Amino acid sequence: MKDVKIVELKASIIEDKNKDAEKLKNELKNSKTFLLNLMSSPGSGKTTTLLALNDLIKDKVRFGVLEADIDSDYDAKIMNEKGIKTIQLHTDGMCHLDSGMTRTGLENLGISDLDFVVLENIGNLVCPAEFDTGAQLNATILSVPEGDDKPVKYPLMYEVCDVLIINKIDTISYFDFDLDKVKRVALERNPNIKIFEISAKTKQGMVELANYLLDKVNEWIGE
Repeated sequence: MKDVKIVELKASIIEDKNKDAEKLKNELKNSKTFLLNLMSSPGSGKTTTLLALNDLIKDKVRFGVLEADIDSDYDAKIMNEKGIKTIQLHTDGMCHLDSGMTRTGLENLGISDLDFVVLENIGNLVCPAEFDTGAQLNATILSVPEGDDKPVKYPLMYEVCDVLIINKIDTISYFDFDLDKVKRVALERNPNIKIFEISAKTKQGMVELANYLLDKVNEWIGE
């Protein structure tokens, strides 16, 4: 009797999606558009951080946002009211975006007049980390009220991210949050991860984050 042939579907699907992600990166390179994939738990302050970032970069680069949610257009409306070019992406229950979904979003947003686009991914620390969106940079936000155990519990998120943004740092005296532990564990997961301590509300640390991102954007579009 012949052995039964086994096909690992997940591995095959991931391989195909990774190839498409590389294709999207090349497309973005040709269009001179820098894409940042921003991930986090719900309520970490992604939208507030992007609004604070926009205040610092709006006169330096052409900025746009892809707002991804399971439902609603709440965050997109906030961005739109601030004059930020944005569209809302609905995933109809899916907990992540991949490169194909991201490409559809970019096509509908229109990037010919944009240098820097942020994909505000679904609020989730598991699924988004598993899929390459085609972004040049992956970042995750960890807010102080969430606790300091996230890099321990969700290691893949910190392994795939180039940037860790620790938000709501102005509240650290009110919570049992070990900042040194977070940094240590994150760096154990990813020795190359860049860490920023910010408060999107008070703007603490935002200049440093904005300058870092502007350098990345200018390096990408200037090559």
